Amino acid sequence: MSDVPDRAAFEEFYAGEAPWDIGKPQRPFVTVADRVTSPVLDAGCGTGDTSLFFAARDHRVTGIDFTKEAIRRARLKATEQKLDVQFLVKDALTLPEWDARFTTVIDSGLFHVFSDQDRRRYLQGLARVLETGGQLFLMCFSDEEPGTDGPRRVSRQELYDAFDQGWKVESIEPARVEVNPRFKEMRFSDGGPKAWFAIIRRQK
Repeated sequence: MSDVPDRAAFEEFYAGEAPWDIGKPQRPFVTVADRVTSPVLDAGCGTGDTSLFFAARDHRVTGIDFTKEAIRRARLKATEQKLDVQFLVKDALTLPEWDARFTTVIDSGLFHVFSDQDRRRYLQGLARVLETGGQLFLMCFSDEEPGTDGPRRVSRQELYDAFDQGWKVESIEPARVEVNPRFKEMRFSDGGPKAWFAIIRRQK
């Protein structure tokens, strides 16, 4: 999966056990929960666990994903948990065309799926939808994770370079990705794939 996956690849994952579908947010997002302010965009929300976590904390949350099955499951979870979240089938690469505005954006494993060209398009979209002074909380695979299973690796310097215009990178810390224990098709480091967790503020 080191090549950039397409929509069909994600639909195939959701037909089985998606490795990132763990039934809860990744730990770093829980750790920074008190810093999150509404309205919140969860970009690449999958089946909605992170969106629902913040909705349960009384935030106004919109979750987007381009996979219909993921959004179907997310809406079902919201109904079951009696939480009000707007879940939309929407490609994050269309954010530059969107008029909605947010003060927080959550990216739990989306940034690292893009090609260089699509990454630039995605960043244009983030710059459009995130209010000045708003924060992006981003978790991506680290170049310190050995092997080639899973998404492309991202270096700390790549993150600084990507957000060098109109952004302030406040911190980039090492983290670990928790993987669905039922997913056995790829091999990662003991303790979970190595990742970066970045806090980035929109300046202009």
